[in-house]
Amino acid sequence: MNWLYLVGIIIFLLGLMLSIALHEVGHLVPAKLFGVKVTQYMVGFGSTAWSRRKGETEYGIKWIPFGGYIRMIGMLPPRPGDDPAKVRSTSTGPFQALIESARDAAQEEVQPGDDDRVFYRKKWWQKVIIMSGGPLMNFVLAFVFFSILLVGIGLPSWAPVVSPKTHTCVIPVSEQRTTCKPDDQLTPAAQAKMKPGDRMVSFDGQKINTWEDATRLIRGHGPGPVQLGIVRDGKAMTLNVTLIAQDRPNLQDPQKIDKNVGFLGVLPTEVMERQSMGEVVGYMGALTARVAGSLLNLPEKMVGVWHAAFSGEERDPEGPVGVVGAGRMGGEILASDLSNEKKIAIFVNLLAGFNLAIGMFNLIPLLPLDGGHIAGGLWEGIKRAYAKIMRRPEPKYVDIAKVLPLTYAIAIVMMIMAGLLVYADLVNPLTLTG
Repeated sequence: MNWLYLVGIIIFLLGLMLSIALHEVGHLVPAKLFGVKVTQYMVGFGSTAWSRRKGETEYGIKWIPFGGYIRMIGMLPPRPGDDPAKVRSTSTGPFQALIESARDAAQEEVQPGDDDRVFYRKKWWQKVIIMSGGPLMNFVLAFVFFSILLVGIGLPSWAPVVSPKTHTCVIPVSEQRTTCKPDDQLTPAAQAKMKPGDRMVSFDGQKINTWEDATRLIRGHGPGPVQLGIVRDGKAMTLNVTLIAQDRPNLQDPQKIDKNVGFLGVLPTEVMERQSMGEVVGYMGALTARVAGSLLNLPEKMVGVWHAAFSGEERDPEGPVGVVGAGRMGGEILASDLSNEKKIAIFVNLLAGFNLAIGMFNLIPLLPLDGGHIAGGLWEGIKRAYAKIMRRPEPKYVDIAKVLPLTYAIAIVMMIMAGLLVYADLVNPLTLTG
C-alpha cells in the first residue's frame, strides 16, 4: 500500500474525530451551563483507549472512531406516580418491561442531591438548546471549512490564459485525436504567435474578464480579422488575429455541434479563484438543499448501495458514503498526482461536506438522533404554552421513554445501514480521481 494513501486515511480520520469531538462539545457546554450533571464525555465507541476524570466528568477516547457521546443523568423521567423510595412493580409486557428497565437504569445514575440536575427536569427550551448544540457545531464547522475552501483556497475556474496544452494545429471536431499531423492547418492563435501564459484582456475593444467572455466573443464574431489585447510577462500588447470558421461542440450540450462559429484555437488555464464570503453562504445553501434531498431519498439510496454491494452495480456518486469509504477517499486524494493546493482543497471540501451531512442527519426528528430529543423538547414547549393559554394545570414532562421500542428499532436499522455502507465501501467504493 502506498504510504501516502495510508497517511491520507489517517489525516481524514483525525479530521473526522475532531469534528465528532466538537459535536459533543456542542452538547457538553450548554448542558453544564444549564446545570445538567454530565458524567462522561467520550469520542468513539467500544472499549476506552484513554480517559481522565476532571471534576464530575470523565473525558476519554474509545477505540472505534465511529461516533461519540456525552452521558447526562436523568435522560428519562421516572414512571408517573412512582415513589423513588419504594420498589417498583414488575411488568409482564415485553415492551413495557423494556421501558421500565431503561427507566431504572436512568434513575440509578441519579445520586442524592442530583434531583435538580437531571436532564428531564430542565425547561423545554434548555433541552432544545442542549440537543441542538451538536448539530449546530457541525454547521459552524462546515461553514468554517467552506470559508477556508472558497475564500482562502478558491474554486477551480477556467481563466482566459493560454494553456501549455494548447494545440498549434486545427483538429476537426469530427476527428477523435489529440496530436497534430504534418499537413494540419495552423490555428489563428499559432499564426499570431500567441504563447502559453498570454492572458486575453480585450477583444476588438471589448473587455475580457473570464474565459466565458472570451468564448462568447470569439464564437459570436465568426471568421475575420480582430484585434486581440493580451498581457504577456506583465506587458500589455495587441495582436492582429484572423479568426476562421469551425464546427465546435455546443457549450451547454457537448453532444450538439455549432456550425461555423469563430475559432481562435487556444485552451484556458485552470486556476483556483478565490470567492467572497457572500459566495460561501450561497455555496453552502445549495449544498444543504442537495443533502436534504438525499436524506429524503435515503431509503431509495440505500437500495442502490445494496445493489452496488451485492450485484456489482455502479455506486451512485450522490449516494451515502460511510466512514470507511470517506477514509479511502482521503487516502486516494493524498496519493493522487494532483497539486498540493488541489489536494488540500478536496480534503477541506470533504470534511466540510461530512460535517454538513452529519449535522443535517442528526436533525431528523427520530430517536435516538438529536432531532428526536429536540422534537420532544419542542412538543413539551407547545403543551406548556397551550396549558398556560387555556389556564389548565401545567403538564408533566414529555416522556420519551414511551417511544423506546421504536427508538431501539431505529437504532437497529441504523446499525444495519452502517454495516452495509462499510461493506459497500470495501467491495465497491466510490472514487474521487482517476
